[in-house]
Amino acid sequence: MASTPPGQRRMQILQALAEMLEQPKGDKITTAALARKLEFSEAALYRHFASKAQMFEGLIEFIESSVFGLINRIAERQGDGLAQARDIVGMLLNFASQNPGMTRVLTGDALVNEDERLQLRMNQFHDRVELALKQALRLAVTEGQAHEADVQARAGMLVSFVIGRWHRYAKSGFKNNPAQDAPLQIALLLPYVEDER
Repeated sequence: MASTPPGQRRMQILQALAEMLEQPKGDKITTAALARKLEFSEAALYRHFASKAQMFEGLIEFIESSVFGLINRIAERQGDGLAQARDIVGMLLNFASQNPGMTRVLTGDALVNEDERLQLRMNQFHDRVELALKQALRLAVTEGQAHEADVQARAGMLVSFVIGRWHRYAKSGFKNNPAQDAPLQIALLLPYVEDER
């Protein structure tokens, strides 16, 4: 039987961890349970990751590269600031609905009782998302679609809305799809502002 390349084995471990996070009960995940799911020893896990915190860091890296890669694509293809902000919020809700296990990382639920640096990293992730929304809203200001005075408050409100939808999704056992009715809700949060100059 051919051995699995190390990079592929690391991905298998992260996929298994993400699948375990999809369990609605959300029990604390142990390395012993993860090893059982993968049908190999805990020692084999530790050959690929020095700690469980490193495994969660691997999931966070996947989230960061996926989400910010998508945000960059939205910014490149969408020249309209309000449309950029709408697309970013819609993408964040869809990302969660397509990756239920990752949603528990996005909300921090899966990081309770884990290394505190993991939660700090997710806080930084939320800050970076807010910054991307501020940039989109500042573009909307230059287009006369928004007011500069509203940019910070509106970006903060949008991030809170997204995190709230993620929490509701996770707490419902992944039944309340965060993307349901999203276009209408986003339109209510991001109305066009008439240029009053």
